[in-house]
Amino acid sequence: MDSYKLEKEKFVSNLTGSSMLELAFLTMSIPSLAVLRHTTSSNSIAGGSLKKTDDAVAESRSLKTYLTTLCLDYLVIVLPVTSFSSVLADRTYIGSFVIALFTLISVAAKRYKIGGSSLSFHGDSSSVRAYISSFRFIVMIITCGCILAVDFRIFPRRFAKTETYGTSLMDLGVGSFVVLNSLVSRQARNITSTGWKTAVQSIIPLIVLGFIRIITTTGVDYQVHVSEYGVHWNFFFTLAGISILGSVVNIPPQYSGILGSLVLVGYQLCLLCGLNNYLLSNERGTDIISQNKEGLFSLFGYWGMYLIGVHLGNYLFFGRSSSVSKSSRWVRTRAWILCLLFWLLAVLLDRYVERVSRRMCNLPYVVMVFANNLQIFSILMLGDLVPGSKISVLEEAFNRNLLPTFLLANILTGLINVTMNTLAASSFTATCILIAYSFALSIMAGIADFYGIKLKLG
Repeated sequence: MDSYKLEKEKFVSNLTGSSMLELAFLTMSIPSLAVLRHTTSSNSIAGGSLKKTDDAVAESRSLKTYLTTLCLDYLVIVLPVTSFSSVLADRTYIGSFVIALFTLISVAAKRYKIGGSSLSFHGDSSSVRAYISSFRFIVMIITCGCILAVDFRIFPRRFAKTETYGTSLMDLGVGSFVVLNSLVSRQARNITSTGWKTAVQSIIPLIVLGFIRIITTTGVDYQVHVSEYGVHWNFFFTLAGISILGSVVNIPPQYSGILGSLVLVGYQLCLLCGLNNYLLSNERGTDIISQNKEGLFSLFGYWGMYLIGVHLGNYLFFGRSSSVSKSSRWVRTRAWILCLLFWLLAVLLDRYVERVSRRMCNLPYVVMVFANNLQIFSILMLGDLVPGSKISVLEEAFNRNLLPTFLLANILTGLINVTMNTLAASSFTATCILIAYSFALSIMAGIADFYGIKLKLG
């Protein structure tokens, strides 16, 4: 067991990632598939509601009909995501290009069929909220797929988390969660803080989950890559830390972007002055800070990311302006502009300031995460060009139990890892397991949604 554990740790160590271009293509194909499904989906987004309004589902309430629709959603959206992280990994560019082209043709054809060039469709603020839900689903399904796929040899090492510097698909995970939380946070909606009691109640579940992860991984002698967060730190503690900082420093969303930029620039200057050498060093002391230096210091980067996300969320979705009606067309245009600006800035920072580093959460990493996430959201909003575009039932199911679904994915990943040697699995076996795993997640999320089960953690 010790040798197998060391082999697993070595398998995810010293990786350098892929390129920004390949990452852009990957994050282009997945929302394109969702847009393609939206044109024929069975769940209306009219009025911003995510209630089931499809005749077959709403009238008959047949579980068989619902699961049939759910399976179709899985085949169109989730299965290709699984394939791109396994058997089709070497066809990233051509596959993404074909999917994007087919989606654009499909949208244009349906738009022409409905009304042609004479049709004017601007959407409204309610459809924007629905696309935020679709955005959350895309990020979650990518994350859930990767956390298991990375343990198999069929998963390209360039998609796994980088050791020091570089860009990869899995590097987007925690950053994307922070961006998602910030865009729709209470601060972004300009809701007055309800005090320390509410803040403490919101972080307790995250802290509990963080300690549960420590206990379970230690109890089953599960492999943990120490350089990712540190000896004791993990993803849940990072989210809790950001929540605490957000409660302590609670400023209007209009100014949070300025504070976030100052935090990120100041943190980046500290990195360039030698802090990066300390964080990337394998040497650790016995004190708690040295033991968890990556997790603790990267909080500054994630906090800055959160603050900028709060500002963008308020600007794009929730801010009020008497002169601007924030229709979906208004949001879509500005999201595309911001996406291009962030991509340009990411390339410049990576080349002339410091390479992208998820481990330190430096400024180039933060900018790259925003570029990718804005790209996903911008592509999803292309579906708004077709009147009647509808969110799928699978997206709705995931959104109703987002964190519980993520926890279930972690449990299933752990069970699979402790019951089989994933490194010895053939490509065929690994692909079958990944398909069964993603299908099981989709079905369980769907059944919970069908029966109205909604678990709220925190």
